[in-house]
Amino acid sequence: MTPQKGMNRALRCMVPLLLVLASVAQAETRYVDDVIYVPVRSGPSNEYRIIESALRSGTPVEVLEEDAENDYSRVRFGDDEEGYIATRFLSSERIAEDRLQDVQQQLASTEEELSGARSQLEETRSELEQVQQEKQSLESELNETSDELERIRTISEDAINLEKRNRELREERQELRKEVELLTNENQRLEDSRESSYLLTGGGLVIAGIFIAVIFPLLKPSRKSENWA
Repeated sequence: MTPQKGMNRALRCMVPLLLVLASVAQAETRYVDDVIYVPVRSGPSNEYRIIESALRSGTPVEVLEEDAENDYSRVRFGDDEEGYIATRFLSSERIAEDRLQDVQQQLASTEEELSGARSQLEETRSELEQVQQEKQSLESELNETSDELERIRTISEDAINLEKRNRELREERQELRKEVELLTNENQRLEDSRESSYLLTGGGLVIAGIFIAVIFPLLKPSRKSENWA
């Protein structure tokens, strides 16, 4: 075998391999859609005619009777229409697509509620900040009020003490007035007694003077009488 023939054979072998690799490189992944359409028949087998060509998967039906032998179920659907569907196509659970839609709706509702909750949280935070500011303001006013109350209390205590002192001074003044009245009366009595003493003394002196002037000469012997003796 010549080198040329060997090369040609190698190229012929590589061509299919390259085609396979190219087809693999161009392939893409896809998924089978779970949407199916089920025919409704007039009886419990494939031999009966189709009265409804396609009920979409997820369509709710009311099962009236089950034929286990033929694996068919008599159902009611639409506007009170009845027919037979293969039991294998019926499920007690809703299809994944409907459940997914429910979940998506719940998710959307939850996101909406979450957005509302966030807005409410922001409002609550704002209200909380306002309440804190009001609290600080009220605490400041309370401190000022407490200081003012303490000042008023001090003034009240001073006023009470002053009133008490004034009452004591009034009582002392009353006592002093009484003492002054007593002293005045006593002084008047002493003045009256002194005047009486002066009058008595003066009267005694007058009587003594009269006695001396009148009586005493009478008691003294005259010189003429001495001469006679």
